[in-house]
Amino acid sequence: MSMPQHDTEQIQVRTFGGPTALFEYGGLRFLTDPTFDGPGDYPSAGPTLVKTAPATAAPADLGPVDVVLLSHDEHADNLDTSGRALLDDVPLTLTTPGGGQRLGKKAKGLADWESVELDRPDGGGTVTVTGVPAVHGPGPREKVEPFTGQVVGFVLTGQGLPTVYVSGDNASLDAVKETAQRFGPVDTAILFAGAPRFPMLFDGGLLVLDSAQAAEAARILGARRVVPVHHDSWTHFTEGRDQLEAAFTAAGLADRLDRDWLRRA
Repeated sequence: MSMPQHDTEQIQVRTFGGPTALFEYGGLRFLTDPTFDGPGDYPSAGPTLVKTAPATAAPADLGPVDVVLLSHDEHADNLDTSGRALLDDVPLTLTTPGGGQRLGKKAKGLADWESVELDRPDGGGTVTVTGVPAVHGPGPREKVEPFTGQVVGFVLTGQGLPTVYVSGDNASLDAVKETAQRFGPVDTAILFAGAPRFPMLFDGGLLVLDSAQAAEAARILGARRVVPVHHDSWTHFTEGRDQLEAAFTAAGLADRLDRDWLRRA
């Protein structure tokens, strides 16, 4: 698989802890899975989620956001109270088909390979956002979704722009392969990792990629750059920054890790 070739500079991705990241693409500002509540216990339909560290910014610090890319709306470590309030001020939230129904008229659900085109304010035409497969646990979707719900990933493309992949809470390398077959190689992969587990769910199986799988996902995608998210600030994340760096180094892919992410160590 050849590496991406684009004359455009890599987009800057700011991460804030957990799954939350902000980037500008085609003149539009995108925010992933907004989580800005403080540390504490977050009850859910399943196990209680425990947040250990605050976000590194508040919603008021972000400036205007044009689009939220929400992998799913049903878990507090992907959308919390502050995040829900933020959605009210954002023109468009792209999410799962079920989430699109739950979140109201500003939200649109994307099925696998369904796309929306967004006008670029820089006059460069449009940005296309495509929903791509994601599975929030080990095994096939039909066995996982009754317990953890729908999840969606995203691919962003545009004329003269880098290809950006946002994995969402995905544990399936098969889903990554499907995406790579249609869109690879990609310039920037925002990979949700952290190896989250709960003993009572799927016998402790992975709910999202572990560090070695994240490195393998980068290889499958032919990713020029990887920005890891979703690996800190919650107790159910069992692997963090050190494990990610070690896994990418072991796979011979350390040079793909985003330099800004590495500097934030």
